[in-house]
Amino acid sequence: MAYQGYGHGLGRGPVEAVYRLVVGDFKPDLTLILDLPVAHGLGRAEARGGDNRYEQMDLGFHERLRQGFLDIAVHEPERCVVIDAMQPLDAVGEEIAAVVRSRLSVAV
Repeated sequence: MAYQGYGHGLGRGPVEAVYRLVVGDFKPDLTLILDLPVAHGLGRAEARGGDNRYEQMDLGFHERLRQGFLDIAVHEPERCVVIDAMQPLDAVGEEIAAVVRSRLSVAV
């Protein structure tokens, strides 16, 4: 949804229709969205030597993609949790563990 519907501009409707046709009603129990400003994300990708086709897309694509993920979280709060990825790495990890424990009732 995020990449095709928002990033590439197809919209939610067509992507949802294809998803229902192919997958049916199945949805993941939990989706973690690690959110940070686009410039920071691209900087991290560059620092680790990232060089895939998505990292080469223009800034507008990445902004639409980020907004798409956030919009998905608004539309599907029962499965999506947005985590601030600008926090220190340990804090992000702790938040992920807390969400997994809470939402899935498993020890992490």
